Amino acid sequence: PERASPEAWTRYIQAVRERTLDQVVFRGEAARWRDYQGKVEWLETIDGGGGYRIRKLRFEAVPGLWVPALLYEPTELTGPAPVFLNVNGHDGAGKAADYKQLRCINLAKRGIISLNLEWFGMGQLRGAGFAHYKLNQLDLTGTSGVAPFFLAMRRGLDILLEHEHADPSRVGVAGLSGGGWQTIFVSALDPRVTLANPVAGYSSYLTRIHHHSDLGDSEQTPVDLASTADYAHLTAMLAPRVALLTFNEKDNCCFAAPHALPPLLEAARPVYQLLGKADHLHDHINYDPGTHNFERDNREALYRTIGQHWFAEAKEYLRDEIDSTAELKSAEQLAVELPENNLDFQKLALQLADKLPPESEASREQVAATLRFSQNPGKLTAQAQRHEQAGRVLTSFWRLRIDDTWTVPGVELVPGDNAQSITVVLGDVGRAELAENVAAHLAQGHAVLAIDPFYLGESKIASRDFLFGLLVSSVGERPLGVQARQLMQITRWLKETRKFREVRIEAHGPRTSLMALAAAACDEKSIDSVRMHGSLGTLREVIEQGGQVDKSPELFCFGLLAAADIKDLSGLVAPRQLHFVEPSVRAQKELSGLADRYEQHGVDFDPLAP
Repeated sequence: PERASPEAWTRYIQAVRERTLDQVVFRGEAARWRDYQGKVEWLETIDGGGGYRIRKLRFEAVPGLWVPALLYEPTELTGPAPVFLNVNGHDGAGKAADYKQLRCINLAKRGIISLNLEWFGMGQLRGAGFAHYKLNQLDLTGTSGVAPFFLAMRRGLDILLEHEHADPSRVGVAGLSGGGWQTIFVSALDPRVTLANPVAGYSSYLTRIHHHSDLGDSEQTPVDLASTADYAHLTAMLAPRVALLTFNEKDNCCFAAPHALPPLLEAARPVYQLLGKADHLHDHINYDPGTHNFERDNREALYRTIGQHWFAEAKEYLRDEIDSTAELKSAEQLAVELPENNLDFQKLALQLADKLPPESEASREQVAATLRFSQNPGKLTAQAQRHEQAGRVLTSFWRLRIDDTWTVPGVELVPGDNAQSITVVLGDVGRAELAENVAAHLAQGHAVLAIDPFYLGESKIASRDFLFGLLVSSVGERPLGVQARQLMQITRWLKETRKFREVRIEAHGPRTSLMALAAAACDEKSIDSVRMHGSLGTLREVIEQGGQVDKSPELFCFGLLAAADIKDLSGLVAPRQLHFVEPSVRAQKELSGLADRYEQHGVDFDPLAP
């Protein structure tokens, strides 16, 4: 139905674009950054080579976060000229990468004004605070971590279009790998771009399910993107503008042409045909060297496309690369001075976290919404794999199937026939490492169920595990929500089906402690008490300690710190027993006053007592 007519398609895809911008990019503080006109400071100008100069500049992507850039400006400009944003991927050389310099130089020699943008985490922005897996610290505060990426590119386009010779009908973007991702992301979401050349930079999320080499990093798989638009949508969103989709036949990194390109063409080609611009969609496959590259063959494919659409009447236009290797500059020559106090992802997140959560008391409904719990309670199907009797202890090996989606392995040990209570044991290191703790419970006559929820222990994915954690968040779920929901359904099964009168949870480590706390905060009926070893005292510690999503995806639950901190979640557990075992000094400080919350319920109890 979306392709029933050009008008239907335009309405549909504009709604997809607006939904993606509103629900993925401009959330939290990023909504205020949306209209921020960051400062631009022009610095020195250096001679580039024959027919162009290089002007150094820096600009604010968001308040206090400066990005260095280089403007390659033809020296002979008399009328409107095309402008081009050149972005780069995961290359430590950043804006000084040879293949990127050659692209900028060649464009300048063709009369095109080109902006060479530095990318977060690369080149001059290689500091630890700009590591891409730290952008999720912003997510934790409820501000979109992908927003600075988009805003940096959008500001680059602003700068180009503010040039006195800029031709707004000829605006291009190109980049390799992470630069290919930047190209499709900004070109799809910013209609000012009229020619896009993403190179080996993305594939459909559906493709990635089967080709795990394509699973993207934090910026490529931002929270909730897959629930608003697949990359196939973003590709079709380019129509009717000029697009050159470049992929490499034997790509040794990701997004190899044989599997990545066909679904994108299948999505985009009918739209280009519908809009009467079939000749605006191009594709190019590189065979030599065919690996992950934006070398000469791929660059010349770009020059040809530019010539066809921007210089069709210019007989002198060169479609082959102009040899400019003698004009390459060193990183030092291209360095742009940055402010000493330049912000990065971690510093931004610390600023935002300083005012969170708000003073108002957290509600159970608000926490459940943040964890993305649905109204449907779901179901659990328990299948016993085998039973073993050793003395008075009966050991059962369970496969716990939850919502026909997730499977949680569990080992249950019951001493004797009359166990009335059971402790669910889980740990950051996996249940196999908790044998001594399980034995201690059994020695006291307590039943135990040791489990490995999603992402931990036996449930840990063998390789590229955290990338699947990112994908869970991108499709609209939350890893922490998945884990807490698993705990809630397991404890409900133990109480309602297995008829244990008392169900306790004992967690070992900061990650599983947060899972246990989140589950108990949301479930008043099936969890009677929680005992946590090594719990965080505040979610701000995740940011302060430089936490990264590749180490612990659940700790970066989008907006959790804006909804409730550890103290707030603990308050929702009261008056049930909650123990912080050997709390750190920080935890004691942050959680002081919890005993007062219990007093409000008429209970004399201190969760921080040894």
